[in-house]
Amino acid sequence: MSAELEPITGRYVHLDVAGQSCRVYFEEAGSGIPLVCLHTAGADSRQYRHLMCDEAVTSRFRVIAFDMPWHGKSYPPQGWQDTQYQLTTQQYVQTILAFCDALALDRPALIGCSIGGRIVLELARLHAERFRALIGVEAADFQQPWYDTSWLHRGDVHGGEVCAALVSGLVAPQSPAVYRHETLWQYMQGGPGVFRGDLYFYRVDGDLRGRLDGIRTDVCPLYLLTGEYDFSCTPEDTLRTAASIPGAQVTIMRELGHFPMSENPQQFRGYLLPVLDAVASRSAAR
Repeated sequence: MSAELEPITGRYVHLDVAGQSCRVYFEEAGSGIPLVCLHTAGADSRQYRHLMCDEAVTSRFRVIAFDMPWHGKSYPPQGWQDTQYQLTTQQYVQTILAFCDALALDRPALIGCSIGGRIVLELARLHAERFRALIGVEAADFQQPWYDTSWLHRGDVHGGEVCAALVSGLVAPQSPAVYRHETLWQYMQGGPGVFRGDLYFYRVDGDLRGRLDGIRTDVCPLYLLTGEYDFSCTPEDTLRTAASIPGAQVTIMRELGHFPMSENPQQFRGYLLPVLDAVASRSAAR
């Protein structure tokens, strides 16, 4: 019997981000239009494994998902032990652009979920010309905090289990149990204080309310996809955000929560494939 091999390959790339050398892990599959994938807070690129095994996607797109520094298989920068991790908007943007430059990606499409969805809005505001399409999953300009982050990094609490418990309610009830628990397992494995550090961007530094004027969707199409069961980034949050961005295309996804690409990949692809069809058609026309 032959082993079942997935088409995903993994490598490391060395980036300079704000004067710090970062050894960043990424996985990819497929060929064609580059599609860069950004994971959620406290997680890693494994969230996109189903996308990288979908021939309907990889036959046209080179799907590339990387672990942010401090996440997954990417180490923190040297000297991390003497610092406290806090992700800022500027650092986040610099990391994404440095990754795209290091791989010499020509105007890639980009998809990001949760904090990745938030930074999509900042990329659309400041760097639209560098991308051929931006896809914000569970994206909005701001969400009202709904839990105390001090529990996420304490010596008397298992941070990973607390993180998983907090986000477990954000998974839609229709999501298959195997994918629900796979999604939560990634949160259980996060490094100490990493989820909390990501939330500094999400809850403090990345407040984009009133800052999205001037986004040019004619230069770079902007697609916003939000699950109906997401009470962290609600459909109302996304619709409010889109109302201030002329040309933004919004879809509220049924039977999906905050982690659609990992919690229910089959349901999610029904919403994502039409977006990717539009990206591919636009690229061919150009």
